[in-house]
Amino acid sequence: MAFLVSGTLRVAAQIADAQDSLGRKVVGGTAWPSSLPAPSRAPPRPTLALPSQGKYSVQGPRVALTLSSPEVSASTVAILESVFQTLGFERCQRREASVQDFLEELTGFREQLDAHGAPMGCVLVALVAPNGQLRQPQKLVRELSGCEALRGCPKVFLLLSSAPGAAPKPGTFLTGLSELCGRCPHWSLLQLLTEPEPSPSAQYDLSRDRAALFLAVIRDRPGAQRDVEALEGLCQTLGFETTLRTDPTAQAFQEELAQFQERLDTRRSPVSCALVALMAHGGPQGQLLGADGKEVRPEALVRELSHCRALWGCPKIFLLQACRGGHRDAGMGPTALPWFWRWLRAPPVTPSHADVLRIYADAQGNSSGGFMPGSCDQADILMVYAAAEGCVAYRDEKGSDFIQTLVEVLRATPEGDLLELLTEVNRQVCELDVRGPDCNERRKACLEIRSSLRRRLCLQA
Repeated sequence: MAFLVSGTLRVAAQIADAQDSLGRKVVGGTAWPSSLPAPSRAPPRPTLALPSQGKYSVQGPRVALTLSSPEVSASTVAILESVFQTLGFERCQRREASVQDFLEELTGFREQLDAHGAPMGCVLVALVAPNGQLRQPQKLVRELSGCEALRGCPKVFLLLSSAPGAAPKPGTFLTGLSELCGRCPHWSLLQLLTEPEPSPSAQYDLSRDRAALFLAVIRDRPGAQRDVEALEGLCQTLGFETTLRTDPTAQAFQEELAQFQERLDTRRSPVSCALVALMAHGGPQGQLLGADGKEVRPEALVRELSHCRALWGCPKIFLLQACRGGHRDAGMGPTALPWFWRWLRAPPVTPSHADVLRIYADAQGNSSGGFMPGSCDQADILMVYAAAEGCVAYRDEKGSDFIQTLVEVLRATPEGDLLELLTEVNRQVCELDVRGPDCNERRKACLEIRSSLRRRLCLQA
């Protein structure tokens, strides 16, 4: 989950929307395939501060690809290549194709990487097209996610919309990222995407009140009560004033959120942060199912709270413990019995959706709200899903993997950057082997984080 975030820019209309499932963070090291000329020098690499098991060891080649449609300006591509070089991707490939041919181009790129015969260290792909033309980026991401040479490696996607022929202006997402990479080459990718400047203003001020709302379907969900109790205890420790509603109907989900917003807008003391936990069964398309079995879209609930006047400029955290489909991921890696891979010292099975960072932005700096279906174009929002898109979220009588791991990690390091801590949560969840309830075969799980935070978020000073 290294990737986590977006928004090196300073205003909401210029915030990129980052969506990721990275399980660890990127650290230095480089080597290059024989097909790519070796760089003459190695610039400082992004750094991070997590335990060693929570870091990517990027010792293999770092490969970058810019795939742009003919309408994209040459200056946009040039700025991208400058960013790649600053981050250590000194030799990158550039391809021009129509948006309809992007998938075919990525297939060829994947085959090239697999044919190299050695594992990669990291890949960064920039997909640039006119506004609204990248309608199904998930297919493009999945194509490269299946690359055997990239298994367990960070895969970063910059999905940029661009006005035909327009050049990025000073202060926009792309130019801002380029300038920040040049000034702060030692920063982690996470810092580059979230922190406008290395100053106290780069962190959210949480000195005022905090409010939390839990909407949890307990009925016919074994372990749900354990999740509620664990999360309540954590929020109490972190100073949140918590409201709990159990077994809400689909309509009650919307009503409770509207009432929560109204209470925040009318209260006398200002709030500095809000947390909303949504726990329920999930529908086949990622819907939440109320206690009455009817559906509600979680994105509609997020939009409801984004209109709250009392929370303008404040972080809004959404935790979603629910299935987002029926797929049970077998993961990628060796299929032998566990004792056999330990004997061979083979790499462990990893979730198919892990190690991916997607950053959605407008190269000219406009809101990316229309760029990703279901995305929210407001700043200061963090959404954490218990499962990748289309996948099952696991839970048993002891609670869910997501909530229980989240509480454990935050209790251990409550003063840490929340996005850094979520990286560790995802790493631990990705390492779990899950069985059942309707099969005895091992299955894997992976979180998904969507963020438009503009600053570091630490829940305890």
